[in-house]
Amino acid sequence: MLERTTERASRRLAERTSRRSFIGRLGVGFVALVGGPMVAVALRPDRAEAYHICGHIYTTGSCPHPYYPETRIDSYGYPVHPVDGYPVDDQGDLYRSHDQKRSKICREVVRKKYPETTNAKAGGGWSRCCNGYIRKVVDCCSYSRTRINGDASLVGYCYQGRRVFCIMYYDTDVKCR
Repeated sequence: MLERTTERASRRLAERTSRRSFIGRLGVGFVALVGGPMVAVALRPDRAEAYHICGHIYTTGSCPHPYYPETRIDSYGYPVHPVDGYPVDDQGDLYRSHDQKRSKICREVVRKKYPETTNAKAGGGWSRCCNGYIRKVVDCCSYSRTRINGDASLVGYCYQGRRVFCIMYYDTDVKCR
């Protein structure tokens, strides 16, 4: 009887967790043992500033956006509503007229708010399955040695000597599992 109960509990636990989450928890436990609990807490993925973007578990913050920290863009780099996906202007209002100001997030908004980001432009990115659809996380790259968080910038998926300054994301209509 005890064996069956233990087996059922193990099976339920295995169905709720992935190998990656298990290895992550194991790694945090090891760091806590070696480096102390303060270090382990700092490394938890849910502590990362940009963890809210599905498919991104590191600490590079989101680019400025009318719905910050939700930095959803369209395929051209313009801001869209994070839930509905409709175009929004620089204030987050529904974009209905060319009289409204609508700026590309990386190329215009980041450059304006952060003058040190010379030649900021969208770089490479990666794709993840989020809510049943493919989401592309895009790096906004610049020559700045500091990222939006204020710490050292990373090369990431940037090209031509640029480094990741902040991130944005683009939701596709492509279904995934």
